Amino acid sequence: MAKKNLVILSGAGMSAESGISTFRDSDGLWEQYPVQQVASIEGFRANPQLVLDFYTERRKNFVGCEPNDGHRGLVALEQDWDVTVITQNIDDLHERAGSRRVIHLHGEIMKNCSVDHPDITYPVDMEHPEIKVGDLAPDGSQLRPFIVWFGEAVPMIVPAAEAVRRADCFVVIGTSLNVYPAAGLLAYVPCTTPIYLVDPKPVESSYRKDIVYIRATASEGVARLTEILCSQGDE
Repeated sequence: MAKKNLVILSGAGMSAESGISTFRDSDGLWEQYPVQQVASIEGFRANPQLVLDFYTERRKNFVGCEPNDGHRGLVALEQDWDVTVITQNIDDLHERAGSRRVIHLHGEIMKNCSVDHPDITYPVDMEHPEIKVGDLAPDGSQLRPFIVWFGEAVPMIVPAAEAVRRADCFVVIGTSLNVYPAAGLLAYVPCTTPIYLVDPKPVESSYRKDIVYIRATASEGVARLTEILCSQGDE
């Protein structure tokens, strides 16, 4: 019998237990750096080296970070479900945990691309993770991190929406649902598909009134979600 489709939308809270700073909490990165200055295409055009340096530091901070029990718990669910992870995160912790199908909405920090052809990527040499203004990609244009900045199109939103439309179960983990178009994916969830939302803080959505809230961190929440899904499967 074919497995049912479980679609996960993960945000910064998914990786917080791995030591990766969230952006919107009181001690998050947006409190330290103005978002338009370091995470927008306008900011890059105004001061490219500042933006390049910001992401070099993020890469260095990722060294030593490991997947947490939440990441690993999603991998374990692949035994019984056809799992697709749609993530707003730019880290590779889902892949390193073993998730087989991951859609990155906002890019991947361990990859570079060029200004002229952002769809062609190059792996980052972590011994030399920095990019300087004047460093060129193979196509001859400025090298940049493979990140989707504010003000840029989100090309992976289309395959993400297609995956959500096929979901038999939809789960949101560790995201405030304040960033669009990612938050708008809830509009594509079939009306008969259950939605679970895992976050230790209160998160509200206007898309559905029947969301099941699990007030917990990613690791604890995925464990509780697994219990719920297993109990339903036994019925």
